[in-house]
Amino acid sequence: MTAAPTAIAARLSRLRSLAWRGFRELRRRKAPFVPMSILALMAVMGAFGPIAAPYDPTTGSLLTSLTPPFWMEDGQIAHPLGTDFQGRDVLSRVLSGAQITMMSAVVGLVGAALIGVTLGLVSGYFGSWVDALLMRLVDFMLAMPGLLFAMVMVTGLGSSVRTIIIVVVATSWVAYARYVRGEVLSQRERDYVTAALATGCGSGRIMLRHLLPNVLATVLVIATLQTGGIILLVASLSFLGLGIPKPTAAWGVMIADGRAWLLQAWWISVFPGVAISLLIISLNLVGDWMRDTFDPRLRGA
Repeated sequence: MTAAPTAIAARLSRLRSLAWRGFRELRRRKAPFVPMSILALMAVMGAFGPIAAPYDPTTGSLLTSLTPPFWMEDGQIAHPLGTDFQGRDVLSRVLSGAQITMMSAVVGLVGAALIGVTLGLVSGYFGSWVDALLMRLVDFMLAMPGLLFAMVMVTGLGSSVRTIIIVVVATSWVAYARYVRGEVLSQRERDYVTAALATGCGSGRIMLRHLLPNVLATVLVIATLQTGGIILLVASLSFLGLGIPKPTAAWGVMIADGRAWLLQAWWISVFPGVAISLLIISLNLVGDWMRDTFDPRLRGA
């Protein structure tokens, strides 16, 4: 009867010990705890925002339209961040917008990483005409203005979440391909690759089992640094009316909705703008720290 509670207590004790060791290691590496905390809060908002939203983010009441935040005159505690011109609760829309904005960015980022890492591995390992062909494609994408290319794609495919994900993938894989190719070009001359070839390993096994683990740190740093730009791209397209369509509660859509009311109801645009700014700044700070911590060239210096 007492064995189960004892086992649970032992597991909890081990978890606490691991958490404490992890915290001490992060503190030793001078981790940016404030940006990390903001990212954790944003992740919770993205996962549970629609569930935690007190109201339906797409419907409102004209009787409560343009209600200011609760600390201002005529504000209501029932709508802590106020309402927009249609009476929709701003807090509910910010919470729900976190999920749709971050989901679009994260899914697009994963797709871009898969394509970019694969092409970078193939280009760096095989070299020759394969490398030349893929690098010319990379040069073409780098020469194309990203936002203009995204606008053309959205115009052709139509505004939807699926289109946004396709645009993010199409404009974001280049960075992974370039950096992974550079890492593979240096790694493929190492002794462990020569030893793997001598034992009869095929090209696919060498790339997946030997080269890929050695470039994952670089991929993680690129992903962290690039996520902020991707979120800004998603918000910019939505702001221009070319991204996530109305009345979906996306942060870019909310900023666009509040343009005509900035002097009368600034909170409609300001709060989603603050959310985007905090998220991007936190991502950049954490990305810089990860680059300084995990990049072998900087760590060696």
